[in-house]
Amino acid sequence: MTTAEERLTRIRIVLCQTSHPGNIGAAARALKTMGLAQLVLVAPQKYPHPDATARASGAVDVLEAARVCATLDEALAGCVLAIGLSARHRELVGQVWSAREAAVEAIRHVSAGDVALVFGTEMFGLTNDEASRCQALAYIPSNPDYGSLNLAAAVQVLAYEIRMAAALVGGYAALTYRPAAQDEIAGLHRHAARTMRDLGFFNPERPRRLLPRLRRLFSRTRLEHEEVNILRGILASVDRALKRARSGKD
Repeated sequence: MTTAEERLTRIRIVLCQTSHPGNIGAAARALKTMGLAQLVLVAPQKYPHPDATARASGAVDVLEAARVCATLDEALAGCVLAIGLSARHRELVGQVWSAREAAVEAIRHVSAGDVALVFGTEMFGLTNDEASRCQALAYIPSNPDYGSLNLAAAVQVLAYEIRMAAALVGGYAALTYRPAAQDEIAGLHRHAARTMRDLGFFNPERPRRLLPRLRRLFSRTRLEHEEVNILRGILASVDRALKRARSGKD
């Protein structure tokens, strides 16, 4: 059984005949941010190139480790599955998956060997000949009125989906605090009802649905212990102000 990190090492991102070297560097950056490292270039028009290095921005190691191949067959050698990325319908294809489905299938197959995600040129995408070398095609669900994605952006989307499929969520979690106990929330509700009554906010003889709605609000917001204390403190300050006001009138 491979670890999640090992699964990512078996994902091969293949760029075919890339015309702009900056897109190669940006793709390298997209890979590194998601923990991928295998970048394979098929007959790039300009590589190596200063624009590629500049756009790699911290992922120069991935860029410099990129393998350059003369043909797609060479780039796919040793792969157990090749998935071509294409937004266009093709007649002679096997499976067609969304990007998310493709990522799941890719991770499922890496236990047997490398899996390639194959991207075509910036202008025309994959040729029919290149697509025919893939066992499946994948697409990125996008706005049907404007589905054009920059090559590096498309690579980033697939790299993200691959990382999620490999269960490498990472990131960070919000700090957690002690939740308020039910009796604390009930006490807050009683205190709020009393203070609002003293303020003349509602008629205690005809409260309508105010108090049940207030109780629902306190329950829905999942108050924390400290938050209840803060609210009780505010209510206590209002109570004292009301008492002073009454004393002054007397």
